[in-house]
Amino acid sequence: MAESTAHVEIPDRYRYAVIPHIMVDDAAAAIDFYQRAFGAHEDFRVDAPGGGVLHAEVTVGQSVLMLGEATADEAGVGSFLAPTSLGGGTSVTLHVFVPDVDSLAERAEAAGAEILQPPTDMFHGDRTVILKDPSGHIWVFLTHIEDVSEEELRRRLAAAG
Repeated sequence: MAESTAHVEIPDRYRYAVIPHIMVDDAAAAIDFYQRAFGAHEDFRVDAPGGGVLHAEVTVGQSVLMLGEATADEAGVGSFLAPTSLGGGTSVTLHVFVPDVDSLAERAEAAGAEILQPPTDMFHGDRTVILKDPSGHIWVFLTHIEDVSEEELRRRLAAAG
């Protein structure tokens, strides 16, 4: 029988979220981009023995984002791919609420992001920009501008057609 371990609390930064862990072709360049474009803060990084970044964590807004080199087989399963290896597509979109989506969009575009949808007031009560980072990941940044009831949300969707 396995030895029991003492109960250890989950760190606050991980307690209330599903934490995205994205894979990129050049993690150091991605971290630099996230700092310049999104005002991210690098919390820590672990370099891979053969070069590159095995694992890193950055904070974007108040959210933790884990990332690493797509070529670093961190879990030993060999299934971590970057969007570039998927023909430019991705199955994940990263959403982050920010105080000023317009200024973030300007900063991100100047840093090299591709704006897929410029900042737009949306039916759901948020001003939203959708962009693609140089690693191929899709980001949705939102600034909340109004509370919308479920009934009003359905009405707006129906009116939009």
